[in-house]
Parts: sequence; structure tokens; C-alpha cells
Amino acid sequence: MLTGYQIGVLGGDARQLQIIKKLCDWDATLYLVGYDELEEDIPGVNKTNMEEIKPDHLDAVLLPVRGVDQEGYLDTDFSSYSPRLTEEWLDQLSPSCQVFTGITNSYLTNLCEEKDLTLIPLFNRDDVAIYNSIPTVEGLLMLAIQYTDFTIHGSKVVVLGFGRVGITIARTFQALGAKVKVGARCQKDLARIYEMGFEPFEMKEVSEAVYDCDILLNTIPAPVVNVKVIQNLPLTSIILDVASKPGGTDFRYARRRGVKAILTPSLPSIVAPKTAGDILAGVITQILTDEQ
Repeated sequence: MLTGYQIGVLGGDARQLQIIKKLCDWDATLYLVGYDELEEDIPGVNKTNMEEIKPDHLDAVLLPVRGVDQEGYLDTDFSSYSPRLTEEWLDQLSPSCQVFTGITNSYLTNLCEEKDLTLIPLFNRDDVAIYNSIPTVEGLLMLAIQYTDFTIHGSKVVVLGFGRVGITIARTFQALGAKVKVGARCQKDLARIYEMGFEPFEMKEVSEAVYDCDILLNTIPAPVVNVKVIQNLPLTSIILDVASKPGGTDFRYARRRGVKAILTPSLPSIVAPKTAGDILAGVITQILTDEQ
């Protein structure tokens, strides 16, 4: 239980609502900033703002899954204004206060390091990334069905990257009958790709591997789907890029050539915000209760 814990929730989307409800179930006291337009009444929460909240009373701060921008502004789907996380505000936090975010950037990382605060980027954790790959793949299936006029069964699918999300993507599309190639750099990963029944190829060969591709799924946050790769794609193919912004695709050239390319950030919040929120809430409560 989190009885006696005071947690500031600053901004967020539908996933954050589920986290809020779970933390309330665990008897935490929550202060919500950026929720003035939230119509749902959640017992046990206090709507406030950055000026009225008392940072020195907080045991934890929960930032949006998308984190903050390079000026410290926080996304919120439940307010017309964006709260801002400033150096002066963080100065008021207790040294024992933990700061949770989905992803981080140089602004947030540097600020927490300067203040000697514990920053926990949840999406850097293997357990969160693996759990989160489930709604991510469901979202990709939805988009693949929506933007193609052929079945996934029998289609030629190329997956770039064989990490925590790439493995789930490859396995799911193969289970639906797709013919799946997977690109990776590491020889160990290439061996595992072969062992799991996919067709492996080295990333340096990606432009040759996509010549007959129907669906290209990129998980690598680097410019790997470049002009040369897009030139070799059939015009009827589709690119679904799940890498963090700005993705790994040259979207400008894809548009110029007439290849459909979609950056798909925050898919879990779109297709399954309750499940995505439950995943994050479970990890957050585990971390907080382990500190007790």
C-alpha cells in the first residue's frame, strides 16, 4: 500500500488516468496538475497547478509518458495550458523524491542530475518495454489492416531491429501467416532470428532485403530507412515506424516517391490506454513499495 504517500502527477494522456486510478486504489494522495478540463471525478485526487502544489511535500513526481520538451513543457490532454517543469520548481523537491517519466531527454536528465534527484525513465526498463510491446503490436496490426488492401497472411514483412519490441512484432506477424524477414547488426541476434524461423539479414543489406516487401516495420531510432532503402521498396508497400521521434525513416523522400510511411508514436495510448496504464502503474507501485 501507498498510504501516506503524496504524489504529484504533472500532465499526461489517457494512460495517466489509469495510473492515477491505480495509485488511488493503493491509497496514495495525488495532486494533479494540468487536469482542469478533466470531467471524470476520481475520488482521492486534488486538482491544482504548478504554483499551488507544494513540491517539498511530495514523495514522487509522475511526468507524462512522453516526458518534457527541451524547454521543460509538459504535454497534457486534459488542459488548454502546458505546465512547465523548471529548475526553480525542482529545487523545492526533497532529495528523496523520485521522478518518473516514460522517456527522457537532455533537458530532463541534466536537470535531475544537477539537483541530485532520482530519475526513472520507465521505457528504459526491459519489463516495461516488453509488456508495452503487446499493445504496440496490436496497434501495428490495426494500421496494417487499415492501410493495405491485402491480407497479412501471405504478405512479405520486413522488421528492422530485433530488440524488445522487434521480437514481438516479428513473432506476431509470422503467427498470422506473414513471411517475415528480420534485419539486425549483431551476429548473436541473426542466429536467434534464424533459430526462431525468420529469414535473417544484416542491416547493411537492408536496401536489398526490401525489394519485394509489402510491410516494412522499423523499430530502430536511427536513419535506417533512407533514400536508398525507399528507392528499392515497391510503390504498393507501407512503412510503419515505431521508433521514438523522429523515427528512423526519411518521411520526406517517402512522400516524394509516393510510398505510404507512418510514424506511430504512443500506439499503446491510442489502442489500449487502460492496458498501457496498468503496465506502468504496476511498475511504479512496485518501485515505490520496494522503497518502504
